[in-house]
Amino acid sequence: MLEQFKKHINKKHPYLNDSKLLITISGGVDSIVLTHLCHQLNLNITLAHCNFNLRGKESDADEDFVLQLAEELDIEIFIESFDTETYSNEKKLSTQMAARKLRYDWFQELAVQLQFDYILTAHHADDNLETFLINLSRGTGIDGLTGIPEVNNNIVRPLLTTPRESIETYAKENHLKWREDSSNTSTKYLRNKLRHDVIPTLKEINPQLLQNFKSTLNNLNDTADIVKESVKEVLKGARTTEKDQEAYKISEFKKLNNPKAYLFEAFKDYGFTEWNDIVNLLEAQSGKQILSTTHRLIKDREHILLSEIDLEKEDTLITISKTDKQVKTDIGILFFDEADTILEKNKQTIYVDKEALKYPLIIRKWEEGDVFYPLGMSGKKKLSKYFKDEKLSLLDKENVRLLCSGGDIIWILGKRADNRFKVKEKTKNILKIELK
Repeated sequence: MLEQFKKHINKKHPYLNDSKLLITISGGVDSIVLTHLCHQLNLNITLAHCNFNLRGKESDADEDFVLQLAEELDIEIFIESFDTETYSNEKKLSTQMAARKLRYDWFQELAVQLQFDYILTAHHADDNLETFLINLSRGTGIDGLTGIPEVNNNIVRPLLTTPRESIETYAKENHLKWREDSSNTSTKYLRNKLRHDVIPTLKEINPQLLQNFKSTLNNLNDTADIVKESVKEVLKGARTTEKDQEAYKISEFKKLNNPKAYLFEAFKDYGFTEWNDIVNLLEAQSGKQILSTTHRLIKDREHILLSEIDLEKEDTLITISKTDKQVKTDIGILFFDEADTILEKNKQTIYVDKEALKYPLIIRKWEEGDVFYPLGMSGKKKLSKYFKDEKLSLLDKENVRLLCSGGDIIWILGKRADNRFKVKEKTKNILKIELK
């Protein structure tokens, strides 16, 4: 196996020979064999072990074991201890997902801080098959059926084409020691149930299962490449910018025989699940929106707008005193300066009669029913009507902020000032307000 591993590295991953590598080691047979193989090839390796504190003394024993191995092989090792259960509860993740996020975040942090070129994991061919079956059982698109990538940015899985049986055989023949994770024997987890009950039966039915699976993955990956090229071409014509927002032309999707498939490929990475509702956006009224946990899609006339949901964006009022010279808002910084005369006029700068203001001034979001007196016009106008005339999208309207004096609107920031506060001939004190 050592010779096969060497040939595989030299053929598929020759860059590893001259790179600084971080091996993720649990103490199980897979990561132990990977460590020994890389050590035998004199690769520049360092070990990283996570103690998730989920199995009490057993977790601590795993840590002691990998520390001893590192000492025996004279390899540097990093250990990190996590309170996984607390993190899982705080982030509302399953224990398995919490552990996954904790370890990969830490590995990447080490890679950045200590300048490791690549992170090596010990995933093998059986892991790949298990992941395929998990995705298949839960329902997935073609990406979920193309397997674990052997190279994903700076993560490399050099054992991915190697069967578990070959790894265990190598370990036994070379009298290697490893740790058995007791949780791996429990079939309450789907992966373990597949590992212990389903896959052995499939191998019994077809001893060539892993070889045939490898061929299937190659075919699926070839198909995935064709899909990506087709989607790329469609999105090239559909994706645009509408009022500084990421937008997609509805007309481009309506041309297609299967718009749902292309909408799925376009938005699958943003957490959406209700694909029939997204297809219905093509014919929906403007303002209709679909939400995921992180993003939303909005129908806006001839476009679908994509935006990230800002969970931390504050809706609190901002108060401005008479002495404030600048105030930070979520759409920019407001500057207040006294002026002798009116110089420039633009949407980012207004001049008002300071004596007409009632302090403190307020910055707030617009509300249904708001009315203002547009500068240069006689009479009042509802903001909702003004927004419609200006053809503002739902996102545009949500980002509107109002500068107010008492209950009156002074300025729709960056858009239109109110006639009631304009500078007149009898104005004695002019206040310049600028949004940057």
